Amino acid sequence: MTVGSVDGAVGTENIPASVRALSSLPAIDYADLFSLSTDVNATPEQWARAMFGDVPTVAELLIWRVILGLRLSGGRSPATVGGWRIGDRGEDWIRLEAASWFLTGNLLVRTAEQRVSLATFLHYARPVGDTLWPPLSAVHRRLVPGVLRQAAARVRAPDEGA
Repeated sequence: MTVGSVDGAVGTENIPASVRALSSLPAIDYADLFSLSTDVNATPEQWARAMFGDVPTVAELLIWRVILGLRLSGGRSPATVGGWRIGDRGEDWIRLEAASWFLTGNLLVRTAEQRVSLATFLHYARPVGDTLWPPLSAVHRRLVPGVLRQAAARVRAPDEGA
């Protein structure tokens, strides 16, 4: 199993239009995209569940529900991943959606060309989003490469036992 490096891009102008077009947001105020090269073969939903699980972890609840106020599902469901609602999907992507009183977010997981990518898109519904997210985004950008690498290990694990 080969896992390569993680590449990242921040800012809507640095995200390919084909990826931005998969967002459901009326306007994108924040965007980033991180990609991991890998030969692990899994569906976008399998990757998303490897990244975020079926229900949010305590740490995710702290960040997503407490700090960002996102309304998340609390239980396991085929319609959610990590508490985020599955908004739409295609052959090589799945979009997760959640909103709070001041922002709306999309997490987009895409598999293409022996890469798995995680894009984060935010729309600030109120000015507090533009104040709160920038310092949190620095932490987010430090965490995402590890999220991708850990997901690769989780997706790979069932195959290693075979």
